[in-house]
Parts: sequence; C-alpha cells; structure tokens
Amino acid sequence: MANIFKRHSVKALILFLLLVSGSTYGFCGERKDEGSISLSLRDAVVMAFKNNKDILFQENEIKVAQANIRGAQSAFLPKANLNAGYTHRGTVLNLASPSTKKDKGVFLGYENENSIGVGVEQPIYQGGKNIANLKQAELSLKTQKESLRAKKLSVEFEAKRLFYGLLLAFETERITKQLVDQAQSHYEDVKSKYKEGTASKFDLLQSKVQVSKLSPQLVRAKNAKELIASELKKLLGMKMDEAIELKGTLEYFPFEINEGEFLQQAYLDRPELIMKGLGIDISKQQIEVARSGSRPQISAGLNYDYKSNDVGDMLNSRHGNWNAGVQVSIPLFDGFAAKAKVDEARVRYAQAKLEKEDLSEQIALEIRRSCLDLTQAESIIGSQKDSIEEAKEALKISEVSFENGVGTNLDVLDSQVSLSQIEKNLSEAIYDHVMARAYLDRSRGKSYLAEEKNEEK
Repeated sequence: MANIFKRHSVKALILFLLLVSGSTYGFCGERKDEGSISLSLRDAVVMAFKNNKDILFQENEIKVAQANIRGAQSAFLPKANLNAGYTHRGTVLNLASPSTKKDKGVFLGYENENSIGVGVEQPIYQGGKNIANLKQAELSLKTQKESLRAKKLSVEFEAKRLFYGLLLAFETERITKQLVDQAQSHYEDVKSKYKEGTASKFDLLQSKVQVSKLSPQLVRAKNAKELIASELKKLLGMKMDEAIELKGTLEYFPFEINEGEFLQQAYLDRPELIMKGLGIDISKQQIEVARSGSRPQISAGLNYDYKSNDVGDMLNSRHGNWNAGVQVSIPLFDGFAAKAKVDEARVRYAQAKLEKEDLSEQIALEIRRSCLDLTQAESIIGSQKDSIEEAKEALKISEVSFENGVGTNLDVLDSQVSLSQIEKNLSEAIYDHVMARAYLDRSRGKSYLAEEKNEEK
C-alpha cells in the first residue's frame, strides 16, 4: 500500500482515503454524537410497541374478551335475588286460616302487605346456547391475542423498514458526498492544469459542470435522510429535534431459501391465518346458538318469602312461606325464526372457510415474492461486490492516465460516476435483501423479539 502512495500524487492519496473511509453511518459504522439517543434495532422495536396506539387499543380488547368469558361463565351459575315490597289491597278475602302454623294472610294476602324474600334460579338446559356462548367467548379471546400479535408483527416490520432505511440513507449520503468530493477535487486539479496550459478549457468547463450536476444529488440525499429519520422518530414517539445514534450495520448475510419450509411455517404461525381458523370455529358455535332457539329450555327455582301487615312482626315462622319448582319450555312454532337464524349462521360459517382459503393463497404469494426478492438481491450483491474493486482500480488508472496526458477528462468523470453507482447498487441490494428477510419473517409470523426470547431460554 505504501508503494502506491509513493507512486501517485497527493490527490491520489486523498482520493484513496475518500474511497476507503465511510461516514459515521457506513456499512459497519455508528454515529456517536453527544446528546443523541442510541438505538439498536431491538430498542427501536420495543419503543415502537410502547408508543403504538393500535397495540395499546388491542391490549384493551384482550381485557374486554376476558371480561366476556366471565360473563359467559355466569350463565351456568345460579342467580339469587333479594325482593322487598309493599302492596295495599282494597279488599282481602277473609277465611279461616288453612293452617294453624301460618297466618292466613301468608296465603290470602293482607290489606297492607309488606313482603321480603329471597329467590334463587338455576338454569339447567338452555338448548346448548350457554355452552356455545362460552366457547365463542374463549375463541374470541384467542382471536384478540392473535390480533395483538399481528399488530406487533406489522409494527416490528415498520420499525425494521425505517431503521434499516435510515442506515441506507446515511450510506447513500456518504456515497454521494464521496462522489461530489471526488468531482470537486478533480475540478481543482483540472483548474491547476489549465493555468499551467496542460488542460483545455473544455476539460475545465466539463469538470465544473460535473460538480454542478452532482451537488443537487447530495442535497436530495441529505433531505431523504432527514425525512426517514423523522418517520422513525414519529414511530418511536420521539421529538423531532432529538438526535438518533443507530447501533447496527447494513450487512449482508447469506440465507438459505426453502420456499416449502417457509410456507409450512407460515401456515402454522401466521396470526392472520390462525385468526381465520378461529373465526371458522366461532361461526360453528354460532350455529349452535341459533339451533338453541328450537330446543327445550329447562330451569329450576326456589323462593322463600315473608309477608305481614306489620313490618315489625314479619320475620317469624307464621309469616314465612317457600316454593320450589322446575320449568320446562318446549318451542312448538316460532314462525321459522330459529331456522332462519340457523341458515344465516351456516352461510357465515361457509364464508369463514372461504376467507381462510383466500388468505392461504395470499400467504403463498407473499412467500413466493419474498423468495424471489431474496434471490434477486443476492444476485445483485454478488455481481456488485465483485465489481467494486475493479471500479476503484479503473478510477485510479483513469486518473493516472489523465495526469500523464494519455487519458481524457471524460474517462475520469465516467469512472467516478461508475464507482459511485456500483456502491449505491450494492448498498441498495443489501437493504433489499435485509427487507426481503424482514418481509419473509412477517409473512411467516416470525417475531424478532420472540426469537430473541427463545434464544435466551
């Protein structure tokens, strides 16, 4: 390396340093500004979870579903009521007491009747409605939990997109700045040669125009970086004036592609597909609820009451009485209302099965897309990695040739742009590969944080 430095001019040394150096956010670098918030990908995902309103809303929906289960369970338990009242009657039948143990008013009533009692009712059979409602409530809770997992996967994917997108934005800015610096350095060199009479005015103008052409690209790269940083801050619930320090790299790791295995994992773990399956089960239970309308209803009851025309002398055995019984209700004809409800529930059940089939096909398409994107990104990465060193060498050769008067100014400018384009292609391909894997994880229902917990166990 030292021999190269000796052979080439100071400009070549500066150019070499520009080529090998990265900004603080390169493929392997981290920015370390004072007062900035340091974020890893895990930190970003956790912060996004805490600040996402959809996730907070869904967590409340789980609490609602848990309450619904308790409500469904209550239908199996007896209902006890305390009753009290006062009744004034204009006329009371006056007969001899039918029992020497009870006041006759307990059976026939009082002119001014005060009453207090306890009643207990126990449902025995409601046509299967209570059981179906409980199963529906339990399935709804599972559905809400899967819905929460689906929302977290979506937020996690968005956090990955913005996190790696910001790394790409810094890399793009670095590459663009490097190209502008190279063009500016070359322009200064050509200007010196023009003053010495070894470069033409055309070369001077051409070099100056090149700097002017590239400068807007650097402005756009900086704006793109600020925009995606703002989007990430919004997702994380940060203030727009807060600085971010990313702990992570935009790196390529080889990944084995097995579409069949990915699809099998998606069918097992994708929360939306699990929700569709639960929806089918809920629809099936709804059929049972509809059928209960045409089945017998059986319940039992027990009541104990005290009645007296004197409130102060009410709670004694002469004024107390009880009754117990069983009630059976058998529907004979309801105008086909129960049948209509059953037919509707069956249609809903068939629709739920179709929705699951449609989603299964959509997931298969997503898995195929992910695999194709991974293959494409890997192909681009392979070709561009091999070309970077060649492009760097071509740039050096064109500069040395122009320095010695055997090469043209256009050769240098073309070599600079070619190297910049290859570096951009490589960084974009790595980003595409990373995001293709993130999309694949989302399609399979695979969580970054859940995987981390499993590794800890």
